[in-house]
Parts: sequence; C-alpha cells; structure tokens
Amino acid sequence: MSQPYELTVAQAAHQIKDKSLSPVDLAQSLLDRIDATDKDLQAWVTIDREEVLGSAKQREDEAQRGEAKGLLHGVPVGLKDIFYTEGMKTAAGSKVYADFVPKFDATSVTKIKEAGGIILGKAVTTEFATSDPSPTYNPWNFEHTPGGSSSGSSVAVATKTVAAALGSQTGGSTCRPAAYNGIVGLKATYGRISRYGVVPVSWSLDHVGILVRTVEDAALMLQVLSGHDENDPGSITGPVPDFLAQMAEHNRPPRIGLVREYYEEKSTPEMWSHTEQVAQKLAAAGAEVVELKLPAIFRSVHSAQRIVMNVECASFHEENHLTQAEDYGPRIRSGMEMGMLVSATKYLQAQRLRRQLRHDLSEMVGQVDAVITPATPAPAPKDRNTTGDASFQVPWTSSGLPSVTLPSGLSEDGLPMAVQLGGLCYEEGKLLGVSQWCESALGVQLSPPNYS
Repeated sequence: MSQPYELTVAQAAHQIKDKSLSPVDLAQSLLDRIDATDKDLQAWVTIDREEVLGSAKQREDEAQRGEAKGLLHGVPVGLKDIFYTEGMKTAAGSKVYADFVPKFDATSVTKIKEAGGIILGKAVTTEFATSDPSPTYNPWNFEHTPGGSSSGSSVAVATKTVAAALGSQTGGSTCRPAAYNGIVGLKATYGRISRYGVVPVSWSLDHVGILVRTVEDAALMLQVLSGHDENDPGSITGPVPDFLAQMAEHNRPPRIGLVREYYEEKSTPEMWSHTEQVAQKLAAAGAEVVELKLPAIFRSVHSAQRIVMNVECASFHEENHLTQAEDYGPRIRSGMEMGMLVSATKYLQAQRLRRQLRHDLSEMVGQVDAVITPATPAPAPKDRNTTGDASFQVPWTSSGLPSVTLPSGLSEDGLPMAVQLGGLCYEEGKLLGVSQWCESALGVQLSPPNYS
C-alpha cells in the first residue's frame, strides 16, 4: 500500500480536494519520512514540526468546510534556506547569517501560502547559493556530490521527504542538482517568479527554481508562483498565462533541435551516446528531430556570466566582507574578491554580451518547439568537494530563456542521467507541454534504490 509521502503535488492536491486525504496525515507522513532518512542525508536544516502540523490542521478544517484556498491546498512545500520566512531562521548556509531571522516572507513564500500550501521547512543550501559544497549527501551514492547550490531541495524531493521544493539558479543551481538526483527541474524565464525576499547572488542572473518529480508538478508550481511583483525590479509585467492549459495544448509530438556543437565535445562518451539514444527514442515516438548550430557569441557566454556573477556578488557582500571575510567559505570569498577587481568597463561589456546572447539564442530556439542537450557533461562526480559542472545550464541562465531538466536513464554506475530542454522566453507553457510529451515518450521515473 502506498504512503502519503509518495504522492506528487498534483496527486496530493486532488486527494485533499476530494477529501480522501487528510492534510494532517500527509504532513505527518512527510515528517516521519524525514525522521527516518535525514540523519544520513542531511537535506533539511530547519523544520518547525508544531507549526507544520498546526497549519495542516487548519488546511484540513478548511477543506472539510469546502473552503480550499488554491492549487496547493494542504500540500507541504520545501524551501531552499535562502528564502525569507517571517519568524523562521534563514541562514543561507553561512556563519555570516547564522542568526538571521527575517521579519517578512519572500513573495514566493507568500504565494505558496495564499494557494493553501504549507511550508514544511528549510532545505540545506551551499553557502549563499554559490560553490562551496554543502553537507548534504547524494542518495544514489554517498561518495558522489548531490550538486548545488540547491542540494538539500533536490535530495529532499528525490527521496520523497517533500513533493516540491524551491531552489534558485544563478549558473546551474536548480537544473544541475535535479539531473544528479533524478528529478525534474524548472528554471522559468528571467523575472517570471519574484526574487523579492530571496538572498541574492547576482541580481541580473538570479532565478527562483522549481524542483519536483513530474512535469505536471512543475507546471502547477509555476502557476502558483508566477506574477508581477513591484518589489522585484526584474519582475515580468502583464497577466500570468494559464500554464496548465498551455501545457496540455502543446503535449503532442514536437519539433526538437538537437545541439551537437560544444555539447558532444564537452560530454563524456557515455553521456553523449545516451543523449543521442534519447533523441532517437523521441523521434521513434513521433518527434521531428533536427540538428541546430550554435550562434557565434556562444563562445563568450561562460566568461560573461562569471564576470557578472562575481561583480554583483561582491556588491551585495561588500559590507560584510569588510568585517567578516574569514567567516566566508573559500570559494565564495575568492569569487567576490575577484569581482572587486573587475572594472566597470569589463562588467558592462559582459552585460552587453548577455543581451546579444539572448537575441541570438532566441533566434536559434525559434526554429523548433524546444532544444535538447545533455543536462550535464556527466553524471554526478565522485567528489563531495564539488557541486559539479554548471556549464550546460549557464547559457539558459545568462540569457534568461526557460529550461527544464528531465530524468532520462541511469549510467553504467547506476547514477541518474538527464536531458535538458530549452524554450523561448515567456513560452514556458509550450516548453512544459513538450517536456511532458517527452516525459511520457521516455517513460523514465527514477528513485534512489535505498529511498524508493
């Protein structure tokens, strides 16, 4: 008999709505699951059990009265520990913020609550969502990195201690750990989800990320989280599309562009062979697969992203760096100190390159319904002192175009492998439809053997 903790977001929300599932039973099942697994995995950092169960009881009473608040009514959601939560510590994985308790909720947290969701707790992040590794373990193999910076959020979803968790992505911090842990990751268009109340790395690069186990859940979470926020200068204006309806509309055999250039060379032979096999399987299921050529400016994208990230990270942390430099991890400290040495001219040139990349990449993507590449150059490295290689995510993050990571199989060593699908800005519904079609055509559902 299946347990409540095994349910996806959509399944749990449906069962709560038809009163066949108690929000209290669901919350208790997840808390018990955390108790049974997290001592080894270290995916969670802060959980207020009394608050979780109290909120679940309130959602249960509302459901019984037919007063459901929204799409997430009674469903617990996890948060990367960089999201402000009123009255709950937000330490950002750092000594610098060790005792920081926000006085308000991040906009995304408010939206979850308005939709009837329950904040289950804070998941472990790498320090300030950068490159110094977290203590979290990869549930597929403890000797391998879980990825980062959304390490705790990804592992929590993969091991079914929560059905959905929020992450963030400045380089590859949502979609890379999703790939390493065998789950679905979504990075929407830049500005689609407000970043107000999220500890920043880089204002012009940061995205809120979604970590779930199905494409349907990614669409559902995006529906809840999207919307203009006057507190976020980068927030997209205008009405929120019906992503769920658009996903259904585009859930049909697509035209997919396979990018061989750069990705074949940088991938391991096993990963590239796997990606070609995925493309062949999608073609056999009815997709039209064509090869695309990268724009010339692609050669500069990774350097430009690194310059912008380091400068903006240095700007945010400058005051604390003056007095607490020794409290920062070596990699974030090195990055921000490099940022302090970059001239304004070089920074502006990097930003100009990013704008050109967005234009040129959009022209490439516009030839197809979605672009497909490997999600990562290789499965999770056997090295807990790294968060992995973000190079395959950087172009999508730097340009602001949306991308989805989709589990696609297992390596010879039994580690998750994944493909990455990219689409045009503001067309997440179409990208999600293509992703859901691919999800069905591939028929891959991954779960760590010891945590299934």
